[in-house]
Amino acid sequence: MARLPFDPIDEAARQWADHWTGVPAMHAVTSLMRVQQLVIGRLDAILRPHGLTFARYEALVLLTFSSRGSLPLGKMGERLQVHPTSVTSIVRKLEADGHVRRYPHPDDGRAVLAEITPAGRALVEVATADLVGADFGLGVLDDDGLRELSELLRPVRRAAGDF
Repeated sequence: MARLPFDPIDEAARQWADHWTGVPAMHAVTSLMRVQQLVIGRLDAILRPHGLTFARYEALVLLTFSSRGSLPLGKMGERLQVHPTSVTSIVRKLEADGHVRRYPHPDDGRAVLAEITPAGRALVEVATADLVGADFGLGVLDDDGLRELSELLRPVRRAAGDF
């Protein structure tokens, strides 16, 4: 994709101002959404050789962090902050690839557990090394910039009820 000779978000904000108010919020959200597209694209490209998307990687990491290496699918959805249908799809793909196994919850007949396999744990290690090596796609920011970005986004996440 060729570089534009101008910032399209700045131009959209200039034109927006001719029609409506709220330019700073429009500019910020449009910038945020574009960066999200760029970062997800970069992360997925890093993970593609491992047969993963970032969503599947996050699920494997969550299971790696769990004390038993397994969690109910409902709990995974809560922690990953995704719809139950998305968790089911993610886990099914990971199961088909041999990285997770699903089985009925021993204490709750309605629930299904996902458990990371040894192959899944090995994959997390290799994929994580690649992501860390690529600075998670945010290598243009130094540690102070990364902390500042996280702190700028924290109030939005808190107001949405994330925590």
